[in-house]
Amino acid sequence: MKQTLIALVEDKPGVLNRVASLFRRRNFNIESLAVGHSEVPGVSRMTIVTDEEEMLRRNIIKANLFKMVNVIDVQDVTEQSCVLRETALIKVEADSVTRGQVMDVVEMYRGRIVDVGTKTLIVEVTGEPEKIESAINVLTPFTILEIMRTGKIAMTRGEVMPRTNGTTKAPSNGKH
Repeated sequence: MKQTLIALVEDKPGVLNRVASLFRRRNFNIESLAVGHSEVPGVSRMTIVTDEEEMLRRNIIKANLFKMVNVIDVQDVTEQSCVLRETALIKVEADSVTRGQVMDVVEMYRGRIVDVGTKTLIVEVTGEPEKIESAINVLTPFTILEIMRTGKIAMTRGEVMPRTNGTTKAPSNGKH
């Protein structure tokens, strides 16, 4: 089962490296990692996806992540109702014969053509990871030249992200 964690971290140099090192030291493979600014200045939001079955190990990694100095909050949203999205850029061979067919596939997945070359198209598809996989599978016969995926991002449904650990640490600068 894939574990999805959302962490609020201070937007400081080295934080991403320390988080990744924690997973490496505990022998966890990070399947997907996305980081970006949050609604709070100086605070970034991370979505981390791992493929860990054992509940004890999942709880250990969450607890160790929360103990880190620059980590403000950590939520395991694996079992919660979330909006989970990913974006992929897919460069596909598309000559005058196949271009229309590729464009039909893109429309079917509600994607967009973001670049048109003489022999290629770059397609952007956003959605749940299963949608991205399906689009890639359908585009494969047209010869995919490159793929770049953003990694999964997640947000819990509802008004606010629930605080299951009972507390949220203040950033080390004292602001929140």
